[in-house]
Amino acid sequence: MTLEVVILAAGKGTRMRSELPKVLHPIGGQPMLSHVIDTARELGASKIHVVIGHGAEQVKSQVKAENIHWVVQHEQNGTGHAVTQVLPYLGADSTVLVLYGDVPLVRVETLQHLLANAADLGLLTASPADPSGYGRIIRDAENQITGIVEHKDAAPDQLAINEINTGILVSTAQRLQRWLPRLSANNVQGEYYLTDIVAMAAEDNLPITSAQPRALSEVEGINNRLQQANLERVYQQHMAQELMTAGVSLLDPCRIDVRGKIHTGHDVLIDVNTVFEGEVYLGNGVSIGPNCCIKNSSIGDGSEIKANSILEDTIVEKNCVVGPFARLRPGTHLADAAKIGNFVETKKAIIGAGSKVNHLSYIGDTTVGIGSNIGAGTITCNYDGVNKFQTEIGDAAFIGSNTSLVAPVKIGNHATVAAGSIITGDVSDAELGVGRARQRNISNWQRPLKKDL
Repeated sequence: MTLEVVILAAGKGTRMRSELPKVLHPIGGQPMLSHVIDTARELGASKIHVVIGHGAEQVKSQVKAENIHWVVQHEQNGTGHAVTQVLPYLGADSTVLVLYGDVPLVRVETLQHLLANAADLGLLTASPADPSGYGRIIRDAENQITGIVEHKDAAPDQLAINEINTGILVSTAQRLQRWLPRLSANNVQGEYYLTDIVAMAAEDNLPITSAQPRALSEVEGINNRLQQANLERVYQQHMAQELMTAGVSLLDPCRIDVRGKIHTGHDVLIDVNTVFEGEVYLGNGVSIGPNCCIKNSSIGDGSEIKANSILEDTIVEKNCVVGPFARLRPGTHLADAAKIGNFVETKKAIIGAGSKVNHLSYIGDTTVGIGSNIGAGTITCNYDGVNKFQTEIGDAAFIGSNTSLVAPVKIGNHATVAAGSIITGDVSDAELGVGRARQRNISNWQRPLKKDL
């Protein structure tokens, strides 16, 4: 039988106190719904149906996922009503797994165990120390599941049960086609409960199997900012464990944030309070200092990113040094052994092998050749208020401190630019470019005197 996954994601999330639909709130830098979709894909689902309602168009536009069948639930009348919206689209011979867009951390292995043991109906249950607020699992004298009672509908003896319903279940499309149309809203909430199909299965004398997660965090939903923050920490702890298992040294596993994916070589060291976003590649022997932010970037073997540096959409080749307090903006590419020092900002800059921009400079829309040295305080003036222009600096060039290179301009191989210059024209190979006023020294200079008031 083929597997189809139904993800319920129609709720507003009133307790989040936000205009953003609840399932778009992030865990690990991506919407919680995206985590659930990724899990469904890992299970090998042939179809993924996502039931949306509140902010439907916003959810569709912000969740970057292909091959999703979006189903709109125009009125939110309960989980049973939500799954009923998908019935016309289910394959007749499919196994159907129901997941929730606000339960982002359920493990693939847990769901595989649930699927492996289920026939007509399987439930993912849990046994928390405090089951308050959850539906309780009702079992008979032979320990067989016979139903689920919601917390608000439960009798006192039922409230004493600590095995709870997580809401995640698996059944067949044929069974759901039979059971869901028979649901009733005759309950305290006035909603159609998906869980009522459990009693229907028991009435049909069908076996109801169950499985439990390894950790309660797998089945915890997010309804408010506190729960979101708690699951964010669980997620980050999991990511830290994965990195260390892969051989990465984390100086403090509790102080790293991964908001995307990290691909690492061996002997990587990451100091505290570093944030990784998007797709990041760290080569062998890479060292990341404290308080760095690295987004959609690749860092080659043996390179060092020193403290408080920011890299975005950047390629750093082998044995480079960046920082401290450097900002590499999108389009920056450092060749082998290049160096970007403290308080340097680059943007769309190609820095050649062995070239150095050591401190207090802005290099934008620029190509620098091999082995060049850019002195402190150098500015490439690439913007005239409307258009951007290119600066080209050749091999083994020397740019003196406090220089402004007004683009478009070319500095040749082995050329030198004198400190304090404003360069508006090209400097050819091996030439010295000087663009500053001549110094005058005035003798017998009388300093101003302070006047009495």
